[in-house]
Amino acid sequence: MIQLRRKKSIFALDIGSYAIKLVELKKTKKNYQLVNLNSVTLPPEAIIDGALMDSGAITDAIRELISGSKYRTKNVSTSISGHSVIIKKISLQAMTEDELADSIQWEAEQYIPFDIADVNLDFEILGPNEADSNQMDVLLVAAKKEIIDDYSGVLSDVDLTPSVMDIDAFAVQNMLELNYPPQLGEMIVVINIGAELSNINVIMDGISLFTRDVASGGGQITEDLQKHFGISYEDADNFVRGMDVDGLDDSEAKTLIKASTDSLSYEIARTIDFFLATNSEYKIVKAYICGGGAKIEGIENILSDKLKIPAEIADPFKEISFNEKKFDREYLKDVAPVFGVAVGLAIREEGD
Repeated sequence: MIQLRRKKSIFALDIGSYAIKLVELKKTKKNYQLVNLNSVTLPPEAIIDGALMDSGAITDAIRELISGSKYRTKNVSTSISGHSVIIKKISLQAMTEDELADSIQWEAEQYIPFDIADVNLDFEILGPNEADSNQMDVLLVAAKKEIIDDYSGVLSDVDLTPSVMDIDAFAVQNMLELNYPPQLGEMIVVINIGAELSNINVIMDGISLFTRDVASGGGQITEDLQKHFGISYEDADNFVRGMDVDGLDDSEAKTLIKASTDSLSYEIARTIDFFLATNSEYKIVKAYICGGGAKIEGIENILSDKLKIPAEIADPFKEISFNEKKFDREYLKDVAPVFGVAVGLAIREEGD
């Protein structure tokens, strides 16, 4: 009897600039079941533009996150974003996947603004080019080795094994396709609003057509509030998240938050308008929002108004079952948007 090698189980760590989120799922006959979920906040500026500025604080936070919990594995999937990551859709002469793997270093040099020796490369062949049957469309991804080594290092420091390194925007795409199956020919945009960065991903038929990180996020709103009123970052953050803060003028603070949110949504809308202006044959029919910024009051209405399309806050747990004795339904509903990247990472498997 032949013993087939089982794929190693894996859990997800979304290492964001505001907090680290953990999700572990178990594959079931119908879909997935939630096994573990947790999060811990990071000190301000521990991560800036995806770069780890305070590895000690991040390591301590991960250690706190996993302490006292029973996990079936030490294998972790995580993801990166920011200026150290380049994602481009390119057209190349049609060839096999093996041929492209052999030549990708040379092909990528034309598109990557970094020294090719300093990056890790990956690619996905999307299919034949519509305009030229002798060409094929390829999604090219490059990430600086330095940032990958940094993320891998903090995981190794707490005795975890980094098995999958993904991109935030693609992790969110996986989460969305799990919970909101795509309709054929329907183009959507997924907006993951983090504390520092917002990931934008335009998708049609399961294929990413345009991906960009905007250097603006929900954390800027907190900082604007902190500076304007001269309060602590923690108090400003609590107010943005709907808590009362002593001595804060409620009306004035909400006016400031509205102005900052309008500025954030303008940057997001401008990026999407750029894609549409250079691809006039396309029309986006809906926007899905997740990330910590999805907790900003009325963000879906503001973005819907700016983009002129319906906008909805995505629920990463929509199609995931859970034990109600272990997980509170109302709590999951409240925190759901924050775990968009983590859920997308948790459905990955080693070697997939």
